[in-house]
Amino acid sequence: MPRDWDAATYDRIADPQVRWGSAVLDRLELDGTGTVMDAGCGSGRVTAKLLERLPEGHVLCVDASESMIEKAREALGDRADYLVADLSELEIPEPVDVIFSTATFHWVPDHDVLFSRLHDALKPGGRLVAQCGGEGNVAKHAQAIVSVATRPEFADHFQDMSIMWNFASPGETEERLRMAGFIASDVSLQPWEVTPPDPREFMRTLIVKPHVDTLPAELHEPFLDDVLAVTGEPLTIRYVRLNISAVAA
Repeated sequence: MPRDWDAATYDRIADPQVRWGSAVLDRLELDGTGTVMDAGCGSGRVTAKLLERLPEGHVLCVDASESMIEKAREALGDRADYLVADLSELEIPEPVDVIFSTATFHWVPDHDVLFSRLHDALKPGGRLVAQCGGEGNVAKHAQAIVSVATRPEFADHFQDMSIMWNFASPGETEERLRMAGFIASDVSLQPWEVTPPDPREFMRTLIVKPHVDTLPAELHEPFLDDVLAVTGEPLTIRYVRLNISAVAA
C-alpha cells in the first residue's frame, strides 16, 4: 500500500473519488451522533461532507499517508481526530459506531487481515459502509501498464515489486467478511467511467503512482509517456467499484 502521496495534487484532481464518496455517503444512515471512522480519508474532501452529517457526532480520520492526514487536518481542523496508520495494522483505543471508507481498500493486499482489523475497531452491531476498486477495475489500463513495465528499459526495476491492487469479487469479499465476523447486507459491483480533464496528471497521481515511485527519476516521464501512448486518447478509464455494507456480529 502506498505510504505517501502528493496530497495537494490528489486534492485538486480527485473529483471522481469525491463523487464516489458522496454516493456512498448518501446510502449511509446517520442520526447525527456517534463516532464514525473515515478509513482512508485522503485529503478530507469527502470527510467534510461526512462531518456535515454528524452535528453531534465525532469523526476519526485514518490514512496511511502522512501528507494526506496533514492535508485533511488543514481542511478540517479540530472538527476531527487524526491517525496515520496502515489499515492492515489498525489499532484504536476505543471502538467506533461506523466505519466509512471509499477508494481505499483495494490498496490493502490482504483483505482477510483488513476485515479482521476493521471488525475489531467496531462496536458490536457497528456498521461498515465502504466502496473500493473491485473485480475488473481499470482492467484495460492495468494491461497497458503491464505491457510497458515489461519493456527492457523498465523491466529490471519491477522485478521485486509486490502486488499493487486487490480488486476483489463480491463472492470472495462476502466470504472474507463472514470469516471476520461480519454479516453482509450488500456486496456488489458498480461500473463507473471517468474521462479526466488532465489525463497525464490523473494517470500519474492515481493510476501509475506505484510504478512511477519504483522507477528512478529519469524514467518517470518516459514510462508515463509510453503508458499514455498505449491507452490512447481521449483517456477514458473504466472503473468498477465494489460496494460493501455489513454489520459487525
